[in-house]
Amino acid sequence: MIRIENVSKDLGEFKLNDVTLHINEGEYCIILGPTGAGKTILIETIAGIYHPDCGEIFLGGINVTDVSPKDRSISMVYQDYMLFPHLTVEENVGFGLRLKKIAKNDIKKEVNKITDLLGVSHLLNRYPDTLSGGEKQRIAIARAVITKPKVLLLDEPLSALDTRTTWRLQEELKKMHRLTKTTTIHVTHSFEEAFSLGDRIAVMKDGKIIQVGVPDDIFRKPNSEFIADFVGVENIFRGKSVVHNDISEVHTDEICIVSSTLKSGDVAASIRPEDIFISKTEFESSARNSFVGKIIRIKSMGALTKIEVDVGAPFVVALTKQSFENMEFVCGNRVYIAFKASAVHLF
Repeated sequence: MIRIENVSKDLGEFKLNDVTLHINEGEYCIILGPTGAGKTILIETIAGIYHPDCGEIFLGGINVTDVSPKDRSISMVYQDYMLFPHLTVEENVGFGLRLKKIAKNDIKKEVNKITDLLGVSHLLNRYPDTLSGGEKQRIAIARAVITKPKVLLLDEPLSALDTRTTWRLQEELKKMHRLTKTTTIHVTHSFEEAFSLGDRIAVMKDGKIIQVGVPDDIFRKPNSEFIADFVGVENIFRGKSVVHNDISEVHTDEICIVSSTLKSGDVAASIRPEDIFISKTEFESSARNSFVGKIIRIKSMGALTKIEVDVGAPFVVALTKQSFENMEFVCGNRVYIAFKASAVHLF
């Protein structure tokens, strides 16, 4: 559906550097990365706001690199809503259809349909300055979707909202995408949004696409230390891997870690904190990796508690608040940790 081929754009502080990305028709693609990674420039270049310094952009097999933004059938929603303050909600939502000279009765039908879907039909006669942030964003999304674009671009649409509103809008975006099947590109720095919404995720850094994959691959099989650190792996160990008997043994300076990923030579091994089991008593488990050590740090993260255990090398373990309280861990406890070979990813 969308093919971005070797696109570069230098705006000084922000840039794209030889970006290639293919997005399937009907896909919900997340562009994930830290501030300044080039996420917004990428979707603005797709929209035609910027012309690439080099490279090409294809939409539905047609080269649209030199096509005007208004002729690309692309709608975009920014995080700051950009509603017309002098127009009512109904007028804001129907604005794109009026530009297309659609009949008033047909506009009204479409406005009612999309506002019903997003749960804002009761706001039609209100003005933007009387709306909450969540309501404004729903109106902005309705205005973008009502024209039935080939591509919907969302630039951090949930970043200015409170947690409860964010969760609700995530569910509404899922529902809307399921019903409309609109090819969607959603820019965010939120792992939760990426994991909840994305069919695939493209991670950006310094204007480049670093890794593309389904959410589970990005979160559990990072291809670099940057991505492992960015998605919160926390346990990263460098060492030399030796493969034998269909298993990899990674020898670090302190410990040996077993992995089902087959890779030889100098590697980094990553293990997510939630994939590590912890107990005050020795495990009876089939897990290939088992160590004994001492708790050296405990940090409450609200719903989660992070426990750092020194087994000769430091491991971070994540527990739910309830599990942590039930197990009554304190600093200085002698504990056992274990994790499966399949939980160890090598890159």
